Amino acid sequence: VQLQASGGGLVQAGGSLRLSCAASAGTFRGYTLGWFRQATGTEREFVAAASWSGSYTTYAVSVKGRFTISRDYAKMTVYLQMSSLRPEDTAVYYCKSYSRASEYWGQGTLVTVSS
Repeated sequence: VQLQASGGGLVQAGGSLRLSCAASAGTFRGYTLGWFRQATGTEREFVAAASWSGSYTTYAVSVKGRFTISRDYAKMTVYLQMSSLRPEDTAVYYCKSYSRASEYWGQGTLVTVSS
């Protein structure tokens, strides 16, 4: 069972960043994959998710139109392309693999957006 997130870093407001989350077979096939984030002093919140087929994606209102989630089935990886970043997007971003029966979390990757 593996979820390995990467791609975080420091970026200026208005910039872009792409996060990656490499999954194992046990956490990719048949699972919805999503991104969540947690800013300092706040609760973890939903950002985006893509269904197993990839035909259904959903986004938090705060990121809709700026972030895009996608899945690469050959690489068993889920991406979060983030554009027009704002200081309020600063957070630790986590990927999550989940189904009705189980869920798995990856370690976080820090995204810092400077103003």
